[in-house]
Amino acid sequence: MAAPMAWQPEAEPLKQLVGYLKDALSAHDQKAQRNATQMLAQAKSSPDITNYLTYIFSNGQLLQTLNLDPMNLNLVRSSAALNLKNNIKACYTDIPEPSHAYIRAAVLACLRDPNPQIRSFAGTVITETVQRGGVLGWPELLPELFSIAGNERGNVTQLAQEGAMGALAKVCEDNKRELDKVYEGTRPLNFVIPRLLDVTSSPIARVRALALASLNSFIPQKPQDLVASLDSILARLFQLANDSSDDVRRNVCRSFVLIVDIRPDKVQPHMGGLVDYMALQQRNTNDPDLALEAAEFWLAISENDKMCATLGPYLHKIIPVLLESMVYDEEAVMRLEGDGDDAEVDDRAEDIKPHFIRSKTPRVLTNGQVADAGANGQGFKHVMPNDDALSEGEVEEDDEAGADAEEQWNLRKCSAAALDVLASTFHASVFQIALPYLKENLRHQDWPNREAAVLAIGAVAEGCMEAITPHLPDLVPYLISLLSDVEPAVRVITCWALGRYSGWASQLDNPNDKKSFFEPMMEGILNRMLDKSKSVQESAASAFANLEERASKELTPYCAPIIQQFVQCFERYKDKNMFILYDCVQTLAEQVGPPLRRPDLIDLLMPAIIKRWSKISDQSQELFPLLECLSYVATALGDAFAPFAIPIFARCIRIIHQNLEQYLLAVHNEPMEKPDKDFLVTSLDLLSAIIQALAPAKSGELVTSSQPRFFDLLMFCMEDPSNDVRQSSYALLGDCAVNIFPQLHPFLPSLIPVLIRQLDLDNLRNDDVDTGFSVINNACWSCGEIAMKYQQGMLPFVEKVYHSLSSIIGNPQVPTSVGENAVIALGRLGVDCSQQLGPHLAEFANPFLHIIEPVENNDEKGHALLGFNRTIEQNPEAMGSCLLEYFKASAAYKKDEVSSFHQDEIVGSSFQRNLVGYKSLIPNFDAFIAQLPQSDQQRLRASYDI
Repeated sequence: MAAPMAWQPEAEPLKQLVGYLKDALSAHDQKAQRNATQMLAQAKSSPDITNYLTYIFSNGQLLQTLNLDPMNLNLVRSSAALNLKNNIKACYTDIPEPSHAYIRAAVLACLRDPNPQIRSFAGTVITETVQRGGVLGWPELLPELFSIAGNERGNVTQLAQEGAMGALAKVCEDNKRELDKVYEGTRPLNFVIPRLLDVTSSPIARVRALALASLNSFIPQKPQDLVASLDSILARLFQLANDSSDDVRRNVCRSFVLIVDIRPDKVQPHMGGLVDYMALQQRNTNDPDLALEAAEFWLAISENDKMCATLGPYLHKIIPVLLESMVYDEEAVMRLEGDGDDAEVDDRAEDIKPHFIRSKTPRVLTNGQVADAGANGQGFKHVMPNDDALSEGEVEEDDEAGADAEEQWNLRKCSAAALDVLASTFHASVFQIALPYLKENLRHQDWPNREAAVLAIGAVAEGCMEAITPHLPDLVPYLISLLSDVEPAVRVITCWALGRYSGWASQLDNPNDKKSFFEPMMEGILNRMLDKSKSVQESAASAFANLEERASKELTPYCAPIIQQFVQCFERYKDKNMFILYDCVQTLAEQVGPPLRRPDLIDLLMPAIIKRWSKISDQSQELFPLLECLSYVATALGDAFAPFAIPIFARCIRIIHQNLEQYLLAVHNEPMEKPDKDFLVTSLDLLSAIIQALAPAKSGELVTSSQPRFFDLLMFCMEDPSNDVRQSSYALLGDCAVNIFPQLHPFLPSLIPVLIRQLDLDNLRNDDVDTGFSVINNACWSCGEIAMKYQQGMLPFVEKVYHSLSSIIGNPQVPTSVGENAVIALGRLGVDCSQQLGPHLAEFANPFLHIIEPVENNDEKGHALLGFNRTIEQNPEAMGSCLLEYFKASAAYKKDEVSSFHQDEIVGSSFQRNLVGYKSLIPNFDAFIAQLPQSDQQRLRASYDI
């Protein structure tokens, strides 16, 4: 249907614009495409461009006079819609009101268009208009869309109802929070929720499904209007549960999954019926999406601590459905059986996923331990073969358009994940139910059944280990035999499953048992790393990295054959599998550590790594995992890394310099693409590792001879807009303070002001708070390290550093580790600047004692307490409000656990002086001490003789 004719175009400009829109999407004539793109960019300056685009998009019949065939007609209209949407996004406030009115009328008319693509684009333009203009910018929109979708006038076509509901679905999805805000005393959701419920009664299946999907889009944010309507929504869901439409039932399943997260108590009374219903839907072989949505229900329930136990009585119904769903379907079997030996086939560039570096934690935490970054992922979603486990930090399957079918989240993987979580909750019960299936299928003549049984064995490994352990002496040799299965898919899953049981095999006490089980398992997986199938290579390498983590130091006697196999992999692997090979090498270095310093092992490993290092350009993203890998290798080798350090260090400096220059160029030249910051992050991290690994004289020489100057580059990185870059920069700054302070010293007057600015909580961005706190954590740590070495050189900066650190420790929203690092830095500042901190003692003493109390005793805590004690000596009266807490801290500190440091003074003697001083100041000292627990009183008298 044509849009209202309130505005009319001129014929010649219309014809030209139609031509440009057609050519812009043409792949046949690249010259014409470039010219059309350029002309469309110029046309944006025309005051009438929005009207022309609206006219072209909405007037399909009139455009036929321009002699366009149906395919080009739809192409031109679609192109006009995309350009119109982008114009609204970029220039909404500049579009005059008459044009806005024209757009609104035209796109509503397009909802009735017979072409589904045009109706969809109309919804896109509508939701963009609402996003830019706000809900009140088009107040009649929602009532009109509901009127059309619900056929309130009685004469609306089915296509128009579907078009209107499609537009509503987009508006709801893209404006969830805006619709839940109060405008002039009312919330739009107060109108939207009941109307959506009404529309779920539509006689049109697609409209019902979209209305339910729109309701689902609001559930996670728990808006009050929806929560108040939950009983009505549940009643409607039970009515729709047996709908004839698979799409409707899929959204019903989705609704229950979402409601479990926000109000599990509403679902629990219906669990018996829901178990039967979800099991039935999961067995729907005609609609994999419906089956997957049903399977997600088990995952949602089993991951909910309050709900998981409710599944116990129904395990006998759930487990068989999950096991059935783990078998490859016919389409997948045909695809996998077509995979031949491809180890010699070069990878295409598009086959190699982007590699995201693993998220980092602060280099040193106040308790002396490295926190778990979660890099290896504990969730089953991240340990499935052919899934994210194959390389740390790879793209989620849903994030990559056109991803390989084996890398997408699907029914099989969801079922395996649910089995894993249920096994972790119900343990032996799950294994006993699964055991008959496993016995029947592990040796099945059809490989898909064999493969699914191995997948199940791997899925229950963590949760059912106690129940399955008696079977492992028979099971593990059989699994090892499956590493030679003729079908690559079976070899893939077997590698993964054996990796899940490698902890059992590596920790066997009897040497003969290790020889019988662990060594064959390790050898079998290593051999598969050189399989003729690249997918098997990948799975084997991932499994071996898993084995390395679980076996840890047990691998030390086997380093030579392991590295020999890695070297062969370096020779034979194509580009894609290099990424997981780096993970194997770095995990070995991380777990085994200093024993890798044997000259024979270095002579094996390092030439292979350096050969690959030499082949990769400075612009290759393969540098990310390689630089990460070298960081772990350098740490393991220590000073033995020195022969390789000079060229590697120089290249990191070059990469950092190039990246910073490219970024500055891109900032001042908008069309230029900004360089990837991961080049900076991984290079900075490797520099840190080298500086820590080498003897200070050697690492100091590397820094001194750096061109451009090392600390000039570091200062740029410390001010980089990327949190990840700054996090690594402050880790490197602290490592320099610890290891090469003489080289750092001359640059501190320039670097410390930058450090102080980073400590300001006001600079945290709301959209990236977590990584922002990680930066502040490292900045606090580096500040403490610098304070210990710079000593009274810190005097000009004390006031600003104090105010920044005190604001951190006084803020209850700050994560625990950040607060701990801040009090450590503040205490260390007091070691040599106690006179300057003394006047502030009353302000920070109480939070200082509260935060530092649970921190493990170590040298860092010792430094901090020494500085705190010295500050008390400058202003003992300031401790009045928390003096009892100070005595508790004195009693808790175990002075024999920390060696003497800093002018040969130990912390204990500084406590001693202060406690003796307070004894002379407190009139009734024994009564004061009596307020402490008896154990604290005893420790004080024993340790400090007071």
